[in-house]
Amino acid sequence: MARLLFLIVLYALPSPVVPIHNSSTGGCAIIRPPRDGGIRYRGLTQEQIRSVQILPVDYEIEYICRGNRVIVGPKVRKCLPDGTWTDITLHSRCLLLCPRVWTSLENGRVSVKPPGPPVEGTVLHYSCHAGFILEGRNISHCTKLGKWDAPKPTCLYDRNYTGKKKLYIGALFPMSGGWPGGQACMPSAQMALDLVNNRSDILPDYELELIHYDSMCDPGESTKLLYDLLYTEPIKIVLMPGCSGVSTIVAEAARMWNLIVLSYGSSSPALSNRQRFPTFFRTHPSATLHNPTRVQLFQKWKWTRIATIQQTTEVFTSTLDDLEQRTKEAGIEISVRQSFLTDPAVAVKNLKRQDARIIVGLFYETEARKVFCEVFKEKLYGKKYVWFLIGWYADNWFKIKDPAINCTIENMTEAVEGHVTTEIVMLNPETVRGVSNMTSQEFIAALMSRLGGMNPEETGGFQEAPLAYDAVWALALALNKTVAPLKAKGRRLEDFNYNNHDITSEIYRALNTSSFEGVSGQVVFDAQGSRMAMTLIEQLQGGSYKKIGYYDSSQKNLSWFDNDVWIGAGPPADRTVVIIEYRFLSQKLFAAVSVFAGLGILLGIVCLTFNIYNGNVRYIQNSQPYLNNMTAVGCMMALAAVFPLGIDGHHVLRSQFPVVCQFRLWLLGLGFSLAYGSMFTKIWWVHTLFTKKEEKKEKKKQHLEPWKLYATVGVLLAIDFLSLMIWQIVDPLHVTDEKFTKEAPKEDKDVLIQPLLEHCSSEKMNTWLGVVYGYKGLLLLLGIFLAYETKSVSTEKINDHRAVGMAIYNVAVLCLITAPVTMILTSQQDASFAFASLAIVFSAYITLVVLFVPKMRRLITRGEWQSEQQDTLKTGSSTNNNDEEKSRQLERENRELQKIIQEKEERVSALRNQLAERQALRNRRRPSSGQNQNHNTPPPSSQPDPKSLLPPPGYPNPTTDNHSLPPSFSNSSNLYPADSKMSRNHCHNSQIPLLYK
Repeated sequence: MARLLFLIVLYALPSPVVPIHNSSTGGCAIIRPPRDGGIRYRGLTQEQIRSVQILPVDYEIEYICRGNRVIVGPKVRKCLPDGTWTDITLHSRCLLLCPRVWTSLENGRVSVKPPGPPVEGTVLHYSCHAGFILEGRNISHCTKLGKWDAPKPTCLYDRNYTGKKKLYIGALFPMSGGWPGGQACMPSAQMALDLVNNRSDILPDYELELIHYDSMCDPGESTKLLYDLLYTEPIKIVLMPGCSGVSTIVAEAARMWNLIVLSYGSSSPALSNRQRFPTFFRTHPSATLHNPTRVQLFQKWKWTRIATIQQTTEVFTSTLDDLEQRTKEAGIEISVRQSFLTDPAVAVKNLKRQDARIIVGLFYETEARKVFCEVFKEKLYGKKYVWFLIGWYADNWFKIKDPAINCTIENMTEAVEGHVTTEIVMLNPETVRGVSNMTSQEFIAALMSRLGGMNPEETGGFQEAPLAYDAVWALALALNKTVAPLKAKGRRLEDFNYNNHDITSEIYRALNTSSFEGVSGQVVFDAQGSRMAMTLIEQLQGGSYKKIGYYDSSQKNLSWFDNDVWIGAGPPADRTVVIIEYRFLSQKLFAAVSVFAGLGILLGIVCLTFNIYNGNVRYIQNSQPYLNNMTAVGCMMALAAVFPLGIDGHHVLRSQFPVVCQFRLWLLGLGFSLAYGSMFTKIWWVHTLFTKKEEKKEKKKQHLEPWKLYATVGVLLAIDFLSLMIWQIVDPLHVTDEKFTKEAPKEDKDVLIQPLLEHCSSEKMNTWLGVVYGYKGLLLLLGIFLAYETKSVSTEKINDHRAVGMAIYNVAVLCLITAPVTMILTSQQDASFAFASLAIVFSAYITLVVLFVPKMRRLITRGEWQSEQQDTLKTGSSTNNNDEEKSRQLERENRELQKIIQEKEERVSALRNQLAERQALRNRRRPSSGQNQNHNTPPPSSQPDPKSLLPPPGYPNPTTDNHSLPPSFSNSSNLYPADSKMSRNHCHNSQIPLLYK
């Protein structure tokens, strides 16, 4: 029962829902089910079945039977357009099934009439093989009750029989399909059987008979045929399948029937598995036997990179796995591995896209034509490519018309030219008579005669025919070897049945120790039951295959004929030769920019020398010369960074390049900190001291001490130094190569140019650049803001702050533009260098010219080259003696004087009012007589008496009130007349002039 279940495949098909038509036209009327059965209506519910009368065209119904009854007759009917059902004249009945065990007879034959399942009315006729006598009735009928009307007969051994007893071989020959090897292998096997049966020294008491079917190289079809072989008489003592997929199914099932399997045409490496296939042997070597030969050829032609394309089947997958292991051990890379099921178009395109040159193809003959049709379309052939194929195709496989492809024979011939095949030596190259007393040449002649003049190139399996021939001889010799051991045990070969393990073990031992000379060469099986053989190497030259060598994998011996032919000058390269070509900076550009940088450094030296030489000139001193010196030094360092920026692999070795990277980073970083930091410091302190409100200015007033300026520059420089130091300790700069798209040279060469560009980089380059650019960017933006805020400030403490602001504008704009642009242009060495270096040069030039040229011009035009030694404070500042400080002092004194004058004028006005009151009082007290007596007296003068203008007692004299003035005012002789006195009228009508410089 377990054996039967092993072969049964259960499947269920989904039932489609169909529309229901109740019209009287365009459909078929419902028919009645058979007795003891019913009808399955697909897609209909019970309610719909009861109500519907007409079923649509193409609708199918299926008969089902109750219990253990089976349907006899059409099982499925289909509605035709004419309103009738298919096979309506044939009746379908549900009948009881009689036991199938009656349909087989051990050592005999059973004929079933009518053919089909044993149901009511079936008649069985029994007969025995030669050497056996039938015991029981030779006929039996199946009744309505599902029983046979007679017991099952048996075939007993006839001890008086003197003829040969038959042993049956169940064979599956693929006459069509992916590999139609049965076309030549079956005649070859039959020829071997005829010779064996005629030999008196081999199985003298037995006759071998071949029972065969066409497997079509299809595992599914083979499963059905295997069922027929096992469950129909006679008993087969050995199975002989072909095709790896078919052999896999047969070999895996055979152990359950205690059957030996001997294959003549199976190359799958998966079959070399004794745990899975314990009773399997094959005269066709494993496909892995090709792989040592392929690896040997790869090494001979110095190929270290290959590609593969395979049909998705177990035989080719396992072969490729073995090849991958062997190439890995040999140091050969499988760069591309493609597979396909039926259509190889995409896989071939991928091979082309990935520049595959040496390609191993593993597929059956029919798929090979599809592959090479696509190869022709993709131009994946010619002097740049080599294909390795399996050698067991027909010699003209590429010339056979195939409706599955749309390429002509000429296209196919062009595409396959020059490919190499490796195949097992299937025909003994030596003229030796083997166990069959026939040479390989005589065998070919006999086979050609049996084929009846068929073209060998168009006959499937012609190359494997010697293997099928030797397989029959191997089986015959093994069976012959088992006769004596079995006889000693009281057993005979004719006693074999599917439950007899002892006979199977004897046949297994005999095959495992087989060794004889066949028409295919020496026949020996390894521990896995696979044939060991030499490999033939052929090449398609001019449309026909030429032998170019042999390889014996057991001896690792390569026999080479030196007649290989190549389309090009020799074996092609295993890949497109890639020439590494570094992109270097244009030397003309580097030289031009270097000249400008050198002139800038010379200009910086001139400016620095000028500033140091005239350091004691008052005008130079008021510009903070030490900060200007730092700016000049920083500009020169930045200009010096242009030289390492332009140095690349054209000038230094790769091992020295990191040093150049360090010079770039440190010169540019510290140069920027010195140059821009000193200017930023000036503008910062100008903004801090001179842009406060008036009321806060007095409170905040303090002397600008130089050490504060130097400390600010030192802080900026220290921040840069520490950040650069941490960068280089944590993540130092190193050389990296940027790859570009490969370029083809103008010449027709099988090479590609791989452009590379060297960069200074670190593992977290973007992070470090983000920190540096962020910090510098904030300084630049803050510098622009401060320069804008102080544009209207006038101060002599830092007399060149406006020039500093202008320099900051230019440097900031250039830096803010250059930094992102150079990051975008990093892959264009000339543009990136030009943009970065010219930005450095222009920034340095502008800074030096704006800061130093005006000073040179002033000193030259005004002749202020040397001045007397200026009085300075202990701090070295001259701020107390400059004109601006005097101007501020005078402004303050004038404001104080204005307040005093205002107070004096108010007091004078009060005094005048008092005088007027006194005069009026005096006039009222004068007697009237006095007025009459002095009537003729002239009136007093309108001018007041000077004495009357004197203030009352206790009031100070306003004209002599010098003590009320501040010392600075009283000591300023230029504000008052020489006598230091003013009249009241003068004080009232005149104004004190304000003196400004």
